[in-house]
Amino acid sequence: MKKAEKSIFTAEYRKVIDLLIQARTDAGLSQAEVAGRIGWRQDYVSKVEAGQRRLDVVELARFARAYGKPLRFFTRHLEP
Repeated sequence: MKKAEKSIFTAEYRKVIDLLIQARTDAGLSQAEVAGRIGWRQDYVSKVEAGQRRLDVVELARFARAYGKPLRFFTRHLEP
């Protein structure tokens, strides 16, 4: 397995993805609706949720705004 692939599938990163899916579901939004809110295509949202596309902090902040959540909602488990 390549080094970049390993980092995408860490337990910490998986938790971020799980929280993204939870936030979308709790908001009652489809992937297509989220894509419209953040200005990207639905397949981008799908790849993020599947762990096939890694997010940077700016992209994560866009998702947080789309869901009306603070960025900390998705990162609090990463704090020491």
